[in-house]
Amino acid sequence: MKKRFVHYLIILAVVIVVNFFIPRLLPGSPIRTLVGEDTGSMTAEEKMGILEAYHLTDPLYKQFGYYIRDLFTGNWGVSYSKRLPITELILPAAGWTLLLSGTTMLLSVLLGSLLGAASALRRRKKKDLGIVLSTTFLSSIPPFWIAILLLGVFGAKLGWFPTYGAYSMWSDAQGFAKIADIAWHMVLPVLALVLTSLMPYFSTTRYSVLKTMSADYVRMARFRGLPEHKINTGYILRNAFVPVFTLLMMDVGYLLSGSVLVETVFSYPGLGVLMRDAVSARDYPLIQYTFLISSVLTIAALFAADLCYHRIDPSLEAQNAQ
Repeated sequence: MKKRFVHYLIILAVVIVVNFFIPRLLPGSPIRTLVGEDTGSMTAEEKMGILEAYHLTDPLYKQFGYYIRDLFTGNWGVSYSKRLPITELILPAAGWTLLLSGTTMLLSVLLGSLLGAASALRRRKKKDLGIVLSTTFLSSIPPFWIAILLLGVFGAKLGWFPTYGAYSMWSDAQGFAKIADIAWHMVLPVLALVLTSLMPYFSTTRYSVLKTMSADYVRMARFRGLPEHKINTGYILRNAFVPVFTLLMMDVGYLLSGSVLVETVFSYPGLGVLMRDAVSARDYPLIQYTFLISSVLTIAALFAADLCYHRIDPSLEAQNAQ
């Protein structure tokens, strides 16, 4: 495990370095964002002075030094485009994305795993074919197309659900009423994401269940005359869900990144919209730290999966010891 920990530290170091260069490789300059509409009337010397104030004319190694210093001191600076501290922008947006993506992930895991298990247990039947075709079709549609369709039909035309935002802007609701209002605004974005996120959990569960059904201990359980429902729940499903756990931990990295396009369609104030705005404005600090948070969360989730995986599947300990 110590070797794995060192490997993750190396990956984290590479991510930190690459994250510094990502915004600087983008075409264009942040000068228009920094100055505004007056950039056309400014002289080259005035523009250079603005860039110098933000250390953008310094050599890259100096800019990298400032980046590392600010990263570990917590002084993440001010957004060029929003004119607010980075932490004041990221934390609220991350909270909304965490809520949206966490709910999506929970529902995707439950529905995808249940459908995958049901499909495997009903293999070679019409119901199995229908489930496979439906999940495959949904996974082939881009999430933003589903989002636009849901928004147009159930939001704009029928008026059943809100069409934008995470809550009612001018509502003074408190307590349970506010929670219900937030949940109501989440229905369409979550539905759009869940419908297009089922396939990984469905296919992983289905393959794992089919593989487990042919295992020796399952055959032995049938030979002993155990009831079929007990074999399905206690022997097949229990062991087949181990790969689903790994897939879940890998997907935790999306909790703070969310879906940029779906959040944009519904004007949901999450981290995805913040990333989009940062990239379009060439807002270097905001780009760096939004992408960095997502990357660090992914690495932490994978490391946590390594720690927990041995508890779920103890046979891995013996394999590593050999």
